[in-house]
Amino acid sequence: MSVHLFGVRHHGPGCARSLRAALERLAPDIVLVEGPPDAHDALPLMREATMRPPVALLIYAPDAPGQAVYYPFARFSPEWQALDYALGAGVPARFIDLPIAVRFAQAPQEPAKSPGAVPDAEPDAEPDAALDAEPDDETAGERADEQAEEQAAALRRDPLAMLAQAAGYDDHELWWERQIEQRRDLVGFFEGILEAMTAMRAGDPPASAEEAQREAQMRQNIRAAQREGYQRIAVVTGAWHSPALVALDDARGDTALLAKLKRAKVAATWIPWTNARLAYRSGYGAGVSSPGWYEHLWEQPDGAPARWLARAARLLRESGLDTSSANVIEATRLSEALAALRDLPMPGLAELREATQAVLCNGDATRMQVIHDRLEVGIEMGAVPPETPTTPLQRDLEALQRRLRLPASGEIRQLDLDLRDTSARMRSHLLRRLGLLGIPWGEQRGDAGGVKGTFHELWQIQWQVEFPILLIEANVWGNTVAQASAAKAIAQMDKATDLATLTTLLDATLLAGLPNATAHALAATRARAAVTSDARLLLDALPPLARVARYGDVRGSRAADVAPVYASLFERALIGLPGACASLDDDAATAMVRSIERGAESVGLLDNADQRAEWIAALRGLIDLEHAHGLVRGRCCRLLLDMRALSGEELARRARLALSPVNPAEQAAAWVEGALMGGAVTLIRQDALWQALDAWLCELSAEEFIATLPLIRRSFARFDSAERRAMGEKVRALRGVSGGGAVGAAASADDAHIDPERAALTLPTLARLLAGGAGATSETGEIGGAR
Repeated sequence: MSVHLFGVRHHGPGCARSLRAALERLAPDIVLVEGPPDAHDALPLMREATMRPPVALLIYAPDAPGQAVYYPFARFSPEWQALDYALGAGVPARFIDLPIAVRFAQAPQEPAKSPGAVPDAEPDAEPDAALDAEPDDETAGERADEQAEEQAAALRRDPLAMLAQAAGYDDHELWWERQIEQRRDLVGFFEGILEAMTAMRAGDPPASAEEAQREAQMRQNIRAAQREGYQRIAVVTGAWHSPALVALDDARGDTALLAKLKRAKVAATWIPWTNARLAYRSGYGAGVSSPGWYEHLWEQPDGAPARWLARAARLLRESGLDTSSANVIEATRLSEALAALRDLPMPGLAELREATQAVLCNGDATRMQVIHDRLEVGIEMGAVPPETPTTPLQRDLEALQRRLRLPASGEIRQLDLDLRDTSARMRSHLLRRLGLLGIPWGEQRGDAGGVKGTFHELWQIQWQVEFPILLIEANVWGNTVAQASAAKAIAQMDKATDLATLTTLLDATLLAGLPNATAHALAATRARAAVTSDARLLLDALPPLARVARYGDVRGSRAADVAPVYASLFERALIGLPGACASLDDDAATAMVRSIERGAESVGLLDNADQRAEWIAALRGLIDLEHAHGLVRGRCCRLLLDMRALSGEELARRARLALSPVNPAEQAAAWVEGALMGGAVTLIRQDALWQALDAWLCELSAEEFIATLPLIRRSFARFDSAERRAMGEKVRALRGVSGGGAVGAAASADDAHIDPERAALTLPTLARLLAGGAGATSETGEIGGAR
């Protein structure tokens, strides 16, 4: 009876190939693998023809799906090869780590992590060694403790990386590749790993109680296999744990350590994974930075460098970049020369990167980034068999994906959906329903709301590996995507406390094709509107309703049901608007301007002549409102100008009134800020406005000018540099206009009365004052394009 320990790195083709060969030589009668025993029943699915790595074991708490852990596998993962060998050879295969059910019961439940975060199954490490230097003070001692803790944590996360550092390598991936992937003679490989890990652990006890329990559980499972009579026991674990599994004589101590451990209820299944996500830490320790390269080494062990460069050239050609066969030959020769200079048996990834960038990419880092993203990391997504355990909601989604020809893929795809087509409209419904469930498979890039008369939605879709757990969580709302999204939306409506949330949900459910949820939203909106008199809240609720009323019929929705609700809210908002705009402070005025802009957006969307006339009348009333904030009055003037309901002459007259010396300087500055909001094209044509602004600035006292300058700078900072430059040119052109103020004075001034040397002294100060303002100050002293 013998126990053979194989300490491995969790993802590595060289290690996986060596392990597979060692197992075939040993011919064990049982294979024990570090992994969650909770997933034992899912192992037979590995041999199904439709199982295609990369995949991951997902173990979660059914009552709290947010409490979950992933165990990813690639084809080049040693654990995958060990399990595949055992299942193919007909010998038992078992996971021997501490059950996730125990670890969930011990750990406090945490809320589900956001998409993109992979739960970490490795224990937090504690420092097990102190630095040699004695700290000079308390702060230095704290830093030393932190450094020791970081080193200990890094040691347990990836002990082979520590060996790389000891060998003088900053990049542990490069060390691993040169020592393992490019190594021809692997005799004594696993014995060497065990010896190195034994020296690194140096007999120190486990760093945490959980690590001690995990290693005790592994030893107990090895003893169980011995009691069952197995003669050749192969044990595959992370390299760090292998020294702790050598001695099996303290069974009583391990039993005591594992006694009275509670267990939580868990479920396990397989889910597709991606090469890109193998770079994240997971249940199997540290990820790998170049999974695409490792996969290539696994699939093409012979002639890997030349084949890699050929793939890189093909990828560049597919991206529309010219790359010839001669380039590939030259890049291959360069990579081999670099390997020879560095005394390597074959070019590695570092040599191939240098050759690729120098020859295939012509030194262009942008092209090299394409190689990194698409080839070194990869965009491939695995697949799991149809019989893999899933929830009813997942089954329904898979059926919809097949029906609509929208397979789950880790590749970014662009969709241009013509909503007049039934199939395209159903695709839009599916993406929107998943969005309501909190599963952002698709991100809308544009829709028919951007251009009048269009029938298209533009989407960008990319499947994320976290979506299965989100689907499990969403299953509580219903067994189909339509049922679940409608139920969750209705629940959100019942909890909504403001009208804008309700109208947003009304918009979302109507566009998602959920008639029951839409009816519920309409009823809730009417009820909430009946008791809402705040004009700002009513204005905020208008844009979603306007979008539905205008474009809903294109999507097969009942837009006619929304129009009466919109009309009711619009009329009530106009009635309350004058009172809501009176006596506002600066913050309230800013919020009111945002609400007025939403009202203008809704009026522009519907383009109803009667409502447009009412809106213009309301805005005219606000600019005449004596106690209205300057920001509100200025913004209303600009909106009327953009709607061509205010002439340039009237705008100039309003500007002179607003900028009159009888008005406080801060209110005048607020009016300017409101009037300048929006695009610059319309403003540049308003000569009278610029003259009024110039005259007002000249009439300010020194104290008023200093107090007002930040507001003016903020007003002009909204424009980009090209627009500010055009405004500067406008100021220069206005020098020929007769009249008072700074512009008129500049036009009539005699250059002979200007002392250039004294004037130049003021330019640095002006540059600091006007930076980011109406005209950029150049090093030569030009302000807004004029000296």
